[in-house]
Amino acid sequence: MGITHVTVTIRNPAEPDRSWDGLFLVDTGAVDCLVPRKELVGIGLAPKGQRTYELADGSEVRMDITTGDVEFMGEIVGATIILGADDAEPILGVTALESVGIEVDPQNQRLKRLPATRLK
Repeated sequence: MGITHVTVTIRNPAEPDRSWDGLFLVDTGAVDCLVPRKELVGIGLAPKGQRTYELADGSEVRMDITTGDVEFMGEIVGATIILGADDAEPILGVTALESVGIEVDPQNQRLKRLPATRLK
């Protein structure tokens, strides 16, 4: 499968006028979203806790997390967001995709909307 990117807006739910737009890598192997720390801090989102994540090489790393509104393809979802390194590529994780009923079409390397969001 190739690489799929989508434009995403991260919004501070407490101050909706504060937002950041970026081109995100769609990563169905990632559970949560990841955004450069400086961009999250810039819109007023601070760490709310930490979570341990397993990386592709099998190693584990403890990372700061927060929550925010994630908007893409005309949809919005509240999501857990990892505060990544300032130079990290933004990642759109599978939880945000599935929460709004969107999946990756691997043949066309595009996102497609399901007729209904799965509730099962």
